[in-house]
This record gives sequence, structure tokens and C-alpha cells, in this order.
Amino acid sequence: MSTRIPVAILGATGAVGQTFVRLLDGHPWFRIAEVAASERSAGKRYAEVTKWIEGRMPEAVAGVEVTLCETAAVRSPVVFSALDAAAAAALEPAFAAAGRYVLSNAKNFRMEPDVPLVIPEVNAAHLALLDAQRARGWTGGVITNANCAATVAAMALAPLHEAFGLRELFLATMQAVSGAGYPGVPSLDILGNVIPFIGDEEPKLERELQKMLGTVAGATIAHAPFVVSAHANRVPVEHGHTVVMSARFGERPTATAALEALRAWRGAAEVRGLPSAPARALVVSDEENRPQPRRDVAEGGGMTVTVGRVREDRLFHLKLVAMGHNTIRGAAGGSILNAELLARTGRLGWTPPEAR
Repeated sequence: MSTRIPVAILGATGAVGQTFVRLLDGHPWFRIAEVAASERSAGKRYAEVTKWIEGRMPEAVAGVEVTLCETAAVRSPVVFSALDAAAAAALEPAFAAAGRYVLSNAKNFRMEPDVPLVIPEVNAAHLALLDAQRARGWTGGVITNANCAATVAAMALAPLHEAFGLRELFLATMQAVSGAGYPGVPSLDILGNVIPFIGDEEPKLERELQKMLGTVAGATIAHAPFVVSAHANRVPVEHGHTVVMSARFGERPTATAALEALRAWRGAAEVRGLPSAPARALVVSDEENRPQPRRDVAEGGGMTVTVGRVREDRLFHLKLVAMGHNTIRGAAGGSILNAELLARTGRLGWTPPEAR
């Protein structure tokens, strides 16, 4: 590991797994050493078993032999998991017990009291929970991403909660079809339509935000003391989840004060300069009709959340709109940034080039 850290991708043939492959191709700190999938794919070349969705498959991985998602078959110290919840329930803790650091996109362990639910700019300090996982007998660990829409909301709310103390939140999402994986939502269900239900999405939004915006309290997280009411909708947009929010705070801010807090926010200092970190994690748009997925989703290489329409609310205190890339910032890119933070903070036993 003197040059780059070998990493594995579990569930590498699916939509999120492919996003990991794209984003890790040529990464300065990590190299894809293993791609793992089900028994149907194991033993075959990655290109043979993958229905590639976006752009061109990186040549470096096309000929790699797919291995089984088993601890005996996968040897890399860092494991990016794009597994569905059914598979993740048993496999992710098995890899953690075998000494691997698992960067998970599944919902299974997000709300476990000793598992960090991390957006690095928002709550980098939550990685301290990894030490508590030793009580499970894990010599590695599990670090989770949030729900992709919750990630967008949390990044917009973090500076406001820090400045004014969030108390009540109403939100409604307009979520892109790529969030449903591939092949996802049937075209005749989504074209020209809005589906006002996404299974298990609203409960995730209503419980994950408090943990992400909470504080470390020994071996667990003291959840932030606000309540959330959420609506989740699937809309005919390819990439980019939009979240409209109305919020009440302990201290009532003016729109001007809220905008100042949003524009001044830079997030955790230890994240700055990481390979996947954008120059600005949060960007405020002054245009009255922004953010828009078509125009703003690629900001910061898909790692920036754009906020707009910040104004005072007659029922609550403030209302605003946030939008971010669901499969990059909200999934694979977020996990990669978490792994980069692990490396920088010394948990991987590897020294980044900047510190050599």
C-alpha cells in the first residue's frame, strides 16, 4: 500500500456499483483491485456480466474477473458496498469482523448507535464511533452513507442548524429515477407523471437527519432535538434529487442572516483538499428559478449541493430548496469521500501523499 490502497467493490455490476467503478478509475489514493458480485457473475470478466449504463466502461476494469462477495474471496482492506439491504445485512458485518473497513450505501446499519452515518463536511467527528465497534469484535468497521435525499437536505440544513438551532422541519422531495437503480421505474409509470410514494423513503428522511446533525456522546450520537415531517415523490428526472423545505428554529433568522450562514459555511476543515471534495460543498444560487437538476446537478463534479429560493415563511421561519446528485454525492461519491477521510485521519494505516 505504499502507492495506492487496493479497494474492492461489492455489488459491482449494479447501478451504484458502476458509479463506484467510474469514480474510482484513476483515483490518486485508491485502485480497484477486486470487483465482486453474485454467483451468477463470479468467475467471468466484468465486461461480460455488466450491462454498462453511463459513458464507457473503464478499460482497467473490463477484463477483471468478478469474484464472490465473500470475506475469503475479497482481500482488499477497504470495501465499497453497493449491496442491497438483503445481502448487506450479513455480508457487511462479516467483512468488518474480518478486519475490513466497509463503506456502506445500504440502510441496514445507519441507525445503529455505534455506526457513524457520515457526510464528511457535516459530521466528520462521528467517525469516532468506529472505536466503539471494537465491542462487537470487529477489527475493521462499518461507515454508512445516509439516504440520498437526506444527504441533500442535511448539507443545506447543517449551517442553519449550527447558527440558529433547528426545531421543526417539513420537507418534500422530488427524486430522480436513477435513485431506483437499473432498470428502475417502468417508463409508462414515470413519463409525464409523478409518483407520490417511494417505499421506506419517508421514514429514512424522518430519522436520519437527527443523527447526522447530532453530536458525539461517548460511544453513541446524541440526536439533534428537532422533528421532521417528510413527503417523498418520484419524478421524471434522470439525476438529481430536489428537496423543498420549511423550517422553524430556536432563534428566528431573517432570510438575509440565513443566506449569510449558508454562504459562509465551508464544513469540516479536515475534508478540504481531499481528492473527491469539491471546492465548495454548498453553493447558494441567487436566481429565483434555481436550483434545477438539468443545470446544477454536475456542480463540483456531482459532489456539490446547490441551495436556492431562501426566503421567510409565514407558517415556519424559513423556506428553501436544495438539490444534489443522488448517485454521486448521495451514494458512491459520498462513500469514496468517507474513505478518503479515513485515510487522512490515519485509520487505514496509510499516509496520504500530502503528508509524506
